[in-house]
Amino acid sequence: MSSKHPIIAVTGSSGAGNPVFTSAIEQLLYRLQARYVIVDGDGFHRFNRGEFPEEVQKAEQAGRALSHFAPEANLLDLLESLLREYGQKGSGMHRRYVHDAEDAEQTGCPEGGFTDWAPIPEDADFLIYEGLHGCYRSDQVDIDRYVDLGIGVVPIVNLEWLQKMQRDTGLRGYSKEAVMHTVEQRLSDYVNYITPQFSRTDVNFQRIPLVDTSNPFEDQPLPTLHESMLVVRFRKPKSLPYRMPQLMEQIPGSFMSRANNLVIPGSEFELGVQLVLEPLMAEMLSKKRMGA
Repeated sequence: MSSKHPIIAVTGSSGAGNPVFTSAIEQLLYRLQARYVIVDGDGFHRFNRGEFPEEVQKAEQAGRALSHFAPEANLLDLLESLLREYGQKGSGMHRRYVHDAEDAEQTGCPEGGFTDWAPIPEDADFLIYEGLHGCYRSDQVDIDRYVDLGIGVVPIVNLEWLQKMQRDTGLRGYSKEAVMHTVEQRLSDYVNYITPQFSRTDVNFQRIPLVDTSNPFEDQPLPTLHESMLVVRFRKPKSLPYRMPQLMEQIPGSFMSRANNLVIPGSEFELGVQLVLEPLMAEMLSKKRMGA
């Protein structure tokens, strides 16, 4: 961890909604007049889109599953090195995964591949990691130790799958059957490598729909924010720069369900995220500037 070069990790599964929270953080940093660089966790996948199915097939032939959640499908040692170097010096190398035709046009790289490795801008106040492994820890790699603020994005699993189904079929051209197979294939990796991270994150945002999502694989509209509640869990509430009653006074309809859990109506989603995160980020920025 580093007060001079702070790191924010937005961690969640594919389909969890990480980009929404990253966008909210960007708006907060803009308001705080802070410079930042975003590191895409997908840029640390080991295989490109053409290689990955072949690796999955090899794994299946060997009697095991392989998914992007698994450590062996990623360059987690390089991600750890990047965060360590950034925390120490404010520098490091990263690359982007080219998701779609729009990314390909912007980067000049083939769709489903990677950009070249490039240095991070050295004038950034924050590094924001967005991906699957922001608080990952094992005997070989400890990414979590370099994170100053870990944010978990964790909708209940049926909503997560529903969001993934609609994104992958609607935006990425996958069939319903292919998405269902992917979900089934990586369920064990989800349990073993993704969920443990949410015990390490400083703040978790769990969206809970108030409509039936019992079968996330049927064709149905996504729940709106007004049809949802947001449960915010704080790992160490006593260390916060505010107290829960303060937040409840500012967020209409909110209440505490446990000593470290705040429940926010979905209609107050944007306000709740801002009030929870802005003081934490402002405190980090103040420490950075005092130490500069």
